[in-house]
Amino acid sequence: MEALAPGRAPRGRRRAGTEGSALSALSVAAVLLSALLRAPPAVSVYVMLHQKSPHVLCVTQRLRNTELVDPSFQWHGPKGKIVSENSTAKVTSTGSLIFQNFEETMTGVYTCFLGYKPTVEETVKNVQLKYLVYAYREPHFYYQFTARYHAAPCNSIYNISFEKKLLQILSKLVLDLSCEISLLKSECHRVKMQRAGLQNELFFTFSVSPIDTEKGPKPCTDHNCESSKRLSKAKNLIERFFYQQVEVLGKRMEPLPEIYYIEGTLQMVWVNRCYPGYGINVLKHPKCPECCVICSPGSYNPRDGTHCLQCNSSLVYGAKACI
Repeated sequence: MEALAPGRAPRGRRRAGTEGSALSALSVAAVLLSALLRAPPAVSVYVMLHQKSPHVLCVTQRLRNTELVDPSFQWHGPKGKIVSENSTAKVTSTGSLIFQNFEETMTGVYTCFLGYKPTVEETVKNVQLKYLVYAYREPHFYYQFTARYHAAPCNSIYNISFEKKLLQILSKLVLDLSCEISLLKSECHRVKMQRAGLQNELFFTFSVSPIDTEKGPKPCTDHNCESSKRLSKAKNLIERFFYQQVEVLGKRMEPLPEIYYIEGTLQMVWVNRCYPGYGINVLKHPKCPECCVICSPGSYNPRDGTHCLQCNSSLVYGAKACI
């Protein structure tokens, strides 16, 4: 009978142990995969910045209209367990979570643990629900318009004086609508015309935006809200102002003034912008397609853009820089 070397296991036994370890690892992986497949995905919830949230329910759709015996609720958020005495978040007697004044730092994953008995005789069953709660805010919207004027020589002080006067007139025009005019760009160029030769022209770019007079949680994400209606009226007034300039010039008998509006050069576009740290993403947030939603980790928005830009080093919500 062959003797075994010290510390050496029989070949058959070693093979069995190796196979057992492999099977054990596969079993663990299968259990973990099964658990992941059973776990429901996080439901996205959107709460307007600095506003009170709707009730975030700690119950499934199937159990909503079912009698539950001795239900217990426990909520955990990005900063740990949420207690009912919390000043920023409240858990109701029915287990719903309500945010009192939602801040950017409150964005993240919220998990509710529900325990209940289907009947008095049965054992306790446990349900885990996950919500990904995002802060969002109203887009900063405005009209941007451009216009061109025949001008005095580009180094003339009359151009500067005219620019200030035009800004005053336009601002007064929309003041009663609680809108404001901002000069974005003013440039003077020498332009070569086919028949008139070289002439000086002023290129103006303005914006007209609503001054925020709306209070309360109602978001303004379309052209039918009160701010948009005021802005639309301001746009009409501005268009009428430039049209009247053409009419007045057409009735003049004497030579044209040195500075005058060039007919047909007024252009207007509606602009939507998000504040830094927020962006619009229809694919990622289909339930809030026109909302400026806080940028997720891995993205950022440094200025008044429309989208969150990719940044792998960004690990927080609402990043305004890629660091």
